[in-house]
Amino acid sequence: MPQLPLPPGRAGGALLRFSFRRGLASLALLLAGALAGFGQAAAPAPPVRPAVPGPRAGAGRTQVQYAKGFTLEYAGNCKVITTRNPFAPQAAPARYLLVPRGAARPPGYPGALVIETPIRSLVGLSSLHVALADFLGAADVLVGVGDFKYVSAPRVRRRIAAGSLYEVGQSTALNNELLVARRPDLVMATGWPGEDLGQFQTLAAAGVPVLINSEWVETTPLARAEWVKVLAALLNKEDLVNQKFGQVARDYQRLAAVAQQAARRPKVVVGLPFKDVWYVPAAGSYVAQFLHDAGSTYYWDHTRAPSGSLPLAFEAVAPVALAADYWLQTGTLDTKAALLAQDGRYAGFGPVKTGRVFNNTRRTNAQGSNDYWESGAVRPDLVLADLIKILHPELLPTWRLYYYQPLK
Repeated sequence: MPQLPLPPGRAGGALLRFSFRRGLASLALLLAGALAGFGQAAAPAPPVRPAVPGPRAGAGRTQVQYAKGFTLEYAGNCKVITTRNPFAPQAAPARYLLVPRGAARPPGYPGALVIETPIRSLVGLSSLHVALADFLGAADVLVGVGDFKYVSAPRVRRRIAAGSLYEVGQSTALNNELLVARRPDLVMATGWPGEDLGQFQTLAAAGVPVLINSEWVETTPLARAEWVKVLAALLNKEDLVNQKFGQVARDYQRLAAVAQQAARRPKVVVGLPFKDVWYVPAAGSYVAQFLHDAGSTYYWDHTRAPSGSLPLAFEAVAPVALAADYWLQTGTLDTKAALLAQDGRYAGFGPVKTGRVFNNTRRTNAQGSNDYWESGAVRPDLVLADLIKILHPELLPTWRLYYYQPLK
């Protein structure tokens, strides 16, 4: 996968149901060298200035810098992960005590769920959990997923084809019997507002540990991506996550600084109506942070909503779309014809007239899984590079879009 290097700006500070004029000559060299280690293709990098160092972690340890939904502590040879319920702030946090395999449980930590580490088998109910394992080079630890069709990572798809993974369903369709019979070391689930967690309590009572991951509620792209440190702690891969996530964070911060030097901030509209409701990113959501860090003007940048998105009527969004410069994320629609077939009124939107409509579907596989919602969660640097390329192509002249593509 491409790598991007990048002075820290407002990056990583603040969901949608979800300058650079100098140093261009050094850009490609920086990317090819510093970023080649991540995998598939090299990408351009803005001029590098020293980033502000974050807190240092000792060997075999990591620290949480951006995420607000979990904490990680070290206690002797054990670790304690604490997660908060974002939908019930008054509820007691969940605590997980990570104990080296074969070691005795230490005293204290009443009520904590014990998980032996390193875990050897993981069931991830969300495509994000696949991305966490793949990012850490630990695809082989996955033994089950919620739904095969939502998996993008090639290494995991090969394991599915080989029959090495089983499918367990999700939510009310979760196959508890299969999970109890297979007894994975851990099931990683996603928390949703109003969801009954009784099904997970059933698994825990049967000796199958369940960890709730609510990364999507985080308010910044880097905070969302930092949940990879939870799995790193479970796998004893802290040194690796410090190196890889640290590079992603530095790249993101540098890219954000580059975007803030743009001469103008084009107006952006996001999303599509769903059942007569147009959900747009609210202020304080990670999507709104992406738009800010990419150097755009976003109409609802100061309007907050508890869920991270604003449910609006078409009539409330249309005036903004009429005057917008760019339209991003048009669901699964990849052509202008399909867009206009859905609603002919879109023809009057500014971006439709100028051909500046882009969707994040470039990495959709034959099964219909969109890698933007998988690897994009742990590679916010690549997402930001795409957004800057779309909004300010002169700032990243050699960058090739990775997740986004223009509607044909």
